[in-house]
Amino acid sequence: MTVNRNSTDGSKAHTEGRLLSLDFFRGFTMFLLIAEGTSLFSKLKDRSLDGTWIHIIGQQFDHHPWNGLHFWDLVQPFFMFIVGVALPFSYAKRIQRGDSNSLIMRHAIQRSVLLLLFGWMLYCIGPGHLTLDFHNVLAQLALPYLISFMMMRCSFNKQLVISFLIILFAELLYRLFPVPGFNQPFVPDRNFGSYIDILISGKVYGGHWVMFNTIPTTVHTMWGVMVGQWLMSDRSAKQKTVLLIVIGLTGVIAGYALNPFTPIIKRIYTSSYVIVSGGWCLLALAFSYWVIDVLKIQEWSKFFVIVGLNPLFIYMFTDVGGGHFCYRIARPFTMALFSWCGELNAEIVTSLVTWAMLWYICYWLYQRKIVIKI
Repeated sequence: MTVNRNSTDGSKAHTEGRLLSLDFFRGFTMFLLIAEGTSLFSKLKDRSLDGTWIHIIGQQFDHHPWNGLHFWDLVQPFFMFIVGVALPFSYAKRIQRGDSNSLIMRHAIQRSVLLLLFGWMLYCIGPGHLTLDFHNVLAQLALPYLISFMMMRCSFNKQLVISFLIILFAELLYRLFPVPGFNQPFVPDRNFGSYIDILISGKVYGGHWVMFNTIPTTVHTMWGVMVGQWLMSDRSAKQKTVLLIVIGLTGVIAGYALNPFTPIIKRIYTSSYVIVSGGWCLLALAFSYWVIDVLKIQEWSKFFVIVGLNPLFIYMFTDVGGGHFCYRIARPFTMALFSWCGELNAEIVTSLVTWAMLWYICYWLYQRKIVIKI
């Protein structure tokens, strides 16, 4: 892990060759992820709010229980996709400064290992013993990052074919797995993924999540790499945006069209889910790119860019208890000041204040030009 101090002025941090829209997209995604550590989303789903617009919004910030898609089911694919988009830019920058391919490869392997170790570390903090799971963003990113990096210098067509072969491979494993009791591809805890969990860890995980998800989610990172390479090309901004929109819409339509045949299930990363969420990733980036990098409507994006510059730090800080720590600091004051509007509303205010405190930590680092990387 390294701590870099950017010697340039913050307003000049985004030089030629860097996408401000990508920093915004990353920051927006991380801002949502750290909000989970404030308990805000769980409060929005409180039973007392049933039937209200707040409760409806709150449901979108929770994973769909099985077959379906909520907004929160897109956040993790967003992050995996963003990492892929950034890879070609990072690689080109390192080549430009004179780094050899072998040095860059060693760094990629090191980063992959550290992501895995950090992901495992976050799991171990709760139970207090070694737990080798692959359910959080960092642990799931380790292998996709390395695979996508190694595939990056292949042709566009080869990367595309391999990504769909990964989707097909996972689909066939679920559909054709012959072990009795685990040969029901789209039944919770009775599928191939659950069998692998039992084989590796001796148990089925709560919420019907499976560790095998780290394989199909590689596709999101690979698609991100291809999009990054497309954005680095000499084509016009209009051509780049139009292609992102067309392919994104195609993915969304195709994913929903596949739903009757292969259910959209985030918890086991079905092929239809990979495709539909990939489509939404492309559309989200297309919107960000067009508004921020093409139309140059940028000032509003700085709020999220500040978070996007230190994604690893703020994610780990929140996950290891930093969010709870900030919550405990804020709660006595917010509960005293807002108790008049009811306990639940005061708790929601507390979560919002905690969220603001986490953002301010990123802002403090930004002001001092501190960027923590691995």
